[in-house]
Amino acid sequence: MRLEPLYTLRYTHPDDWEIDLKGPNGTEEHHFLFAEGRTEGRVTGAFRGSNHPRRRTDGTYAMNMQGVLRTNDSATIMADYRGYGRSRARSDELYEAASMAGEATQYRRQVVGFARHVTDSAEYLWLNDAVCALAGEVRSPVGVPSGELKQGDVKLVFSVSELIFEPPPE
Repeated sequence: MRLEPLYTLRYTHPDDWEIDLKGPNGTEEHHFLFAEGRTEGRVTGAFRGSNHPRRRTDGTYAMNMQGVLRTNDSATIMADYRGYGRSRARSDELYEAASMAGEATQYRRQVVGFARHVTDSAEYLWLNDAVCALAGEVRSPVGVPSGELKQGDVKLVFSVSELIFEPPPE
């Protein structure tokens, strides 16, 4: 198998809500966030959606985001994104292992996952059975203390690539 770049999604969360569920084993967070942005690449257009992740007690976000891409050529594509927003500690560990640690990654967290799409637009029907991988980052403003950080100032960037079938070895 190989990956073929499909689009880059850049978005923010203009509105968000959070519930902290406390229990004997720690606190689990439940979030609901609206998302607005754009895609650029083989699929280019406006994006709107909602993300309702759960933040586990280890600091990892379990992403559960659905949205709509309205392409520049007027197609409507529904998208389903699942995966993990890695914890600050895990992201730092992986940036360090890849020799990428530094000022640029100090205010970033990694996102990994997959995407599925559905559309009735003839030009994009090939997406209906495509499985896509995504790698992204949550990019917080540099130097803003976490207690003063507003969700709307955080930018998210996903690279979405189609997984292209290649037969496994005989």
